[in-house]
Amino acid sequence: MSSEEKKSFLLLKSMIFHYHGLDEDEVQILERTAKELGAIEELKWANDFIAEDYSTAFDRARAYLNEHLEHLEKSEKLSYLDQVWQANYQKGYITEMEATAMLKLAKDWDVEAELISKVRS
Repeated sequence: MSSEEKKSFLLLKSMIFHYHGLDEDEVQILERTAKELGAIEELKWANDFIAEDYSTAFDRARAYLNEHLEHLEKSEKLSYLDQVWQANYQKGYITEMEATAMLKLAKDWDVEAELISKVRS
């Protein structure tokens, strides 16, 4: 995974976790993911991106991700969304807002049906 892909993946994960307010479990999951990927700086960048303007963070991140992940295969985009979905289960729940945000991105990336199928199974 390139540095740009790490930024994008961590922005996706952090944005979804920030959607309702970041809690301690989510901070730990993000930090663990960044360490596993060797992407501490990329996580800092993602969190700074969100902190720039929290009220527009989702729309800005959505535009950023649509631009920077357009070269990826659908299967990779689906994998990113599925990993974030699964990370929500690590904390024990997924909010309706988080699910809706991921479904919006899945629709942007033309993987909505595939994501729904994955999470149902």
